[in-house]
Amino acid sequence: MQNSKVLVGDCIQTVKKKHKIKKSEYLPNGPIPVIDQSQDFIAGYIDDTERVYDGQLPIIVFGDHTCTLKYVDFPFAVGADGTQLIQPTEDFDIRYFYYALQNLPLEHFGYQRHFKYLKTSIIFRPPIQTQRKIAAILSTYDDLIENNTRRIKILEDMAQTLYREWFVHFRFPGHENVPMVKSELGLIPHGWKISELGNLAESIRRNVKPGDVEPETPYFGLEHLPRKSIALSNWDFVDLINSAKLRFKKDEILFGKIRPYFHKVGVAPLDGICSSDTIVIRPKVNKYFAITLSYVSSEHFIKYATTTSQGSKMPRADWKVLAKYPVIIPPEQIMKRFSSFACEVVDNIHNLIFQNKNLSETRDLLLPKLISGEIDVSELDIDTNGMQPVKSGTHIPYPLTNRLHADEKILGGKPVIKGTRLGVAFILDLLKQGWSKEEVLENYPSLAREDIEACRAYQEKVTRAPVSR
Repeated sequence: MQNSKVLVGDCIQTVKKKHKIKKSEYLPNGPIPVIDQSQDFIAGYIDDTERVYDGQLPIIVFGDHTCTLKYVDFPFAVGADGTQLIQPTEDFDIRYFYYALQNLPLEHFGYQRHFKYLKTSIIFRPPIQTQRKIAAILSTYDDLIENNTRRIKILEDMAQTLYREWFVHFRFPGHENVPMVKSELGLIPHGWKISELGNLAESIRRNVKPGDVEPETPYFGLEHLPRKSIALSNWDFVDLINSAKLRFKKDEILFGKIRPYFHKVGVAPLDGICSSDTIVIRPKVNKYFAITLSYVSSEHFIKYATTTSQGSKMPRADWKVLAKYPVIIPPEQIMKRFSSFACEVVDNIHNLIFQNKNLSETRDLLLPKLISGEIDVSELDIDTNGMQPVKSGTHIPYPLTNRLHADEKILGGKPVIKGTRLGVAFILDLLKQGWSKEEVLENYPSLAREDIEACRAYQEKVTRAPVSR
């Protein structure tokens, strides 16, 4: 089969949604992610396992109104608002099909009912083996991006855990020898002081008009601020906006003040412009950066901002009120140790954000050329083993089956460590990036040393490529 052109509508099978989850049913946390047509990949959670999508995985989720595409290879529940579940016909590799749909100018389809226009679009259909080679190339970039995203989450969890241990539970280094004393906030360690957030940080308003800045200036709208993550990895540019905004500088904290219960708080990875519905927070002195960030991104502070916000339909937080938030300040030595750790975490997160930005840009440059055949990979020796789901998952050589597992319903049949959703490729990538075996075990306590050795053995057996130890 040559690289033919086909109508999307002739090569898709829409899957009936057995259960639909209303937005009013979304939970902030839970075991089952809910995927709908919102810009956020995961819009919420449920805890009812009976309402999980129980069809074939992986699958493509298409937002009929927002024109969003998602490749999903893990158990999930379906949002009720305009989501379409898509499987391609057998002459298409699903991963390739997903990239082919991404290559379409979906944003030009019109305002609503994008699915109708999607079905009338034309895509390329090369031979299945070529499809798999293209998918293997593009998936490599996406896997690296996903691994970096996971590392960002690990870093955030580490910082949040340390904050709770030291500043909430007061289990800081040497706490055993520090007596607790009474205060208006309850018992606190001797030598710690009670203050207000406004004594640590201030709100900075640098008003700016779009015409006064370069068009290439990064722009963060509220839609770019993720929920419950300080990593601001997506932004547009000033030439796409037409109203007055605020200027911010690198490492300043951006707090989404509209509907503060959305928990949109992040650290700017570069200078730029943001929505006027953002509070730009800057510590008054550098040593207060880490503690300020920890406080304003904490669940307790978000609840405070929510309960004190003004307005019924569009409640807004007010910095004058937020500045009154009570905080506890540790002695200088504890402050310095915490600041050193937290600042290193933020620096590492920013480095990973820019790594992902470069990977995304390279992938996006390659995608149209690979899909159209401008770059011909049909004769290239590209390993596609393990890239595509098979009925029982990727083959695992014996005796590695004691530690590794593959199932089409888990990561699309890619090999994972038994009892987890941690892919073998993910663990190998951590080792390739310089993680020691001890660091992997520390960050993933459910794993054993034998699991890591099994991943290495799989790499050597399947690809015959030695892995450094």
